[in-house]
Amino acid sequence: MARSLLIVESPAKARTIKRYLGKGFEVEATMGHIKDLPKSTLGIDIESGFNPHYKVIPDKRDVVKRIRTQAQKAQVVYLASDPDREGEAIAWHVAEEIGMSAPEVKRITFHEITKKAVEEALQNPKELNRPLYDAQMARRSLDRIVGYTMSPLLWKKVKRGLSAGRVQSVALRLVCMRQQEIESFVPREYWTVDAVLTTPSGETFTARVVTPKEIPDESSARSVVQAIESAASIRIESVTRQVRSKNPLPPFITSTLQQAASTRLRFSAKKTMRIAQQLYEGLPIGKEEVTGLITYMRTDSPVISEEAVRSVREHIEREFGEPYLPDKPRRYRARKTAQEAHEAIRPTNLAYTPGSLRGHLTDDQHALYELIWKRFVASQMSSATYDQTTVDVSAGEVGLRATGSVMTFDGFLRLYDTNGEETEETLPASLEQGAVLQCSGVEPAQHFTQPPARYTEASLIRELEEKGIGRPSTYAPTISTLLERGYGKMDGRTIVPTELGRDVN
Repeated sequence: MARSLLIVESPAKARTIKRYLGKGFEVEATMGHIKDLPKSTLGIDIESGFNPHYKVIPDKRDVVKRIRTQAQKAQVVYLASDPDREGEAIAWHVAEEIGMSAPEVKRITFHEITKKAVEEALQNPKELNRPLYDAQMARRSLDRIVGYTMSPLLWKKVKRGLSAGRVQSVALRLVCMRQQEIESFVPREYWTVDAVLTTPSGETFTARVVTPKEIPDESSARSVVQAIESAASIRIESVTRQVRSKNPLPPFITSTLQQAASTRLRFSAKKTMRIAQQLYEGLPIGKEEVTGLITYMRTDSPVISEEAVRSVREHIEREFGEPYLPDKPRRYRARKTAQEAHEAIRPTNLAYTPGSLRGHLTDDQHALYELIWKRFVASQMSSATYDQTTVDVSAGEVGLRATGSVMTFDGFLRLYDTNGEETEETLPASLEQGAVLQCSGVEPAQHFTQPPARYTEASLIRELEEKGIGRPSTYAPTISTLLERGYGKMDGRTIVPTELGRDVN
């Protein structure tokens, strides 16, 4: 084989791929971007079409020199940076810097670091993607223009050394607005009234007053209690039974992975992405070679490949049985604003079950991998089904309602639980329309409306995503920046703006 040079972004990824390719290849890492806009000036010619002026990052001069030297010795250079806008920019910048020192430069991409994926990419090289690079330059230019025009304003009005940015400023505003809502919130009193009712067969259940709709104070609550206790009869007006289905969630994208890891594992977004990067770049599994365990972790698309669909459906039927396999594969759609450049985050090989990897991964790596593995498999499993019963009861002028459900088939919940969401009461099976009930107790309770909750990392990421702000790779560093610069602080698991943060906002 002719001597080839393959260039990736990270040294860990380079080591993994080098093992796959052997002696015919040299593999070098750029360690991120090698070129960027200069720090000392705006770096964008606003008067001439917003033309950006990229320069080699000073810390990367030795890296660029090494890559140029290796490229001069190679017959083919493969640019294998990540398959997104940032990765495309890195590929273009490397191509610019090696110039004509290599007779042939090819672009390859892969969404998982496995031997098969890398070999397939090498067999199907493509051209550099100019529109994707242009998109990165536009995004980077907008970041720079916003940051370099807002930051001097902060230096003048607040203090030197502060910074603002396109996504960071909006995230800070959301945190500050939520804090203002909390501070200006005026609690409103309201009451609920629950009655313990007994059927003719002696079974009991609890129903809540729904008519009147609002019980504003204690006096009103006492009137409702008296009305129930003095009612000539309490009877069931209607019993509605229906089958309810609960569908599985889509496989993870970057934002939903960060949210689930925050909620279930108590990981920060920064920690989640660091561990996901390790799982993607590859880890040693016993005596086997280092292999990537998940697909690319910066994605906004829940779509999965046909090969992955076939693999997971075979796994479900084999491990769980035919009832757990839907007749047709489930198809998930991305948001309209999604780039859809990559698949969803999924295991590269279902044979690497979480159980088989215990002892080969750290506790945190294993916890995140298990979350990804279970969510992916569950996303293609059958729905859970429930028998849901709604009972409407009358006690004179007062109306009460009780709702309960019983799971009849666990479906995907057998693998990926809902984390305590399914807690509805089970109602007696003997409930029938017209049945007369006995009341064995009425309990009024005082409540006050609550202010909106402060943002957690998970809920702030969800809000940014829903508003179309930022992209998968920005959520974790944005939140880290707010905290590191002292614009916000953590109070337990919630984000509170500091006085500095409010001034900047």
